[in-house]
Amino acid sequence: MLERFFSLAKNRAAAFGQPYVELWESLEANTTGGKRFRPRMVMCAYEALGGTDHEAAAYVGAAFELLHTALIVHDDVIDHDFVRRGAPNISGSYRDKATAEGASPAIAEHKGISAAVIAGDLALFNAYRLIDRSGVGDEMRYRLIEVMDEALFASAAGELIDVDFSTAVEMPRVDDILTMERLKTAVYSFECPLQAGAILAGAGEDVVQSLGDFGREIGIAYQIVDDLLGVFGTEAETGKTTIGDLREGKRTVMISYATSTPEWEGIRSLVGKADLTEAEAQHVREVLIASGARSFAQGLARYYGNRALARLAEPHIPLALRHELHPVADDVLSRVK
Repeated sequence: MLERFFSLAKNRAAAFGQPYVELWESLEANTTGGKRFRPRMVMCAYEALGGTDHEAAAYVGAAFELLHTALIVHDDVIDHDFVRRGAPNISGSYRDKATAEGASPAIAEHKGISAAVIAGDLALFNAYRLIDRSGVGDEMRYRLIEVMDEALFASAAGELIDVDFSTAVEMPRVDDILTMERLKTAVYSFECPLQAGAILAGAGEDVVQSLGDFGREIGIAYQIVDDLLGVFGTEAETGKTTIGDLREGKRTVMISYATSTPEWEGIRSLVGKADLTEAEAQHVREVLIASGARSFAQGLARYYGNRALARLAEPHIPLALRHELHPVADDVLSRVK
C-alpha cells in the first residue's frame, strides 16, 4: 500500500519538477527499514477479531506508518539530528547535498531542515488521506479519523513536554517522564493503532477500550526500553549513535532515577556535555549501572509489560487476540534481558 501511495505521489510530483520528485523519494526512503510496529498493531487486532477486508486494513496500517514517518521526521528537526537508522535522514541528506554544492554550513543546514519540515508536513496530511481512501463507510471513517486525531493530538502534547524538559533546570520526576513518554510515543504507536484495528473489525467498545489499555502499558514499556538502548544498546539496534542521548542530556526514567543517588555527583557534569567523548560516555554507563539506575529502568519496563499482559486476561478479550498480542509484549520485554 505504501509503495502504491508513493508511486502515485511521485508521478503526480513530476509535473512540478524533478526536485519535488526527489523530495518524495527521500520521504519514501524514510519509511523503509523501520520496525513496522504501527501497521503490525492494526493488523494484529483486525485479523484476530475476524476482519477480512485486508485492503481496507492495509490502508489504515499504512496511514499509521505514514503518521510515524511524519513524526520522526519532525522529531529529528526538533532534536537537530541528521541521522536516522544509521544513515542520513531527510535533513541530513539535503544538508549534505547542499554542502557538496558549495553552500556554507549554516545555509546547508537550513536547507536540510527546511526540506524535512516540508516532507513531514506532506506525510502528516497524507496519513489522513489514506484513511479517507480506505473505502469504509462514513461512520467507520469518522471513527478511524477520530482515533488518528487522538494519536496526533497526544503526540504533539508529549513532544512539547519533552521540549520543555530539555531546557528545564530541574530534572523531571520519573512519573512526569512516564506521562511524557506515554503521550509522545505510546498513544500513536500502540494505543491508537490497536484501537483502529478493533474498530475496523467491528469489535465492541469493551474490547476497544481494553486494547487501548494494553497499548498504553506496553507502549510505556517500549519507550523505557528504547531509552535504555539509547545508552546501552548498539547503533544496529537503535539506528542512532549510543552517545547522542548522553550528549543531549535526554530526560529519561534512568537519568531521573540516577539524580536521586549519591553516584550522580560523579557524572552530573558529563550528562548533557555536548562534546562528551566515548571514554566519558563509558564512565557514565558504568555509574548508571553501579547506582542501580539501569536496573530500576529495566524493572519498570518489566512492570509495565506485565501490566499490559494482565489487560489481555480480561474475559471479553478473545483467545485469538491474546495469541496475537502476547508475542508483542514478549518482543518488548526481551529487549531488556
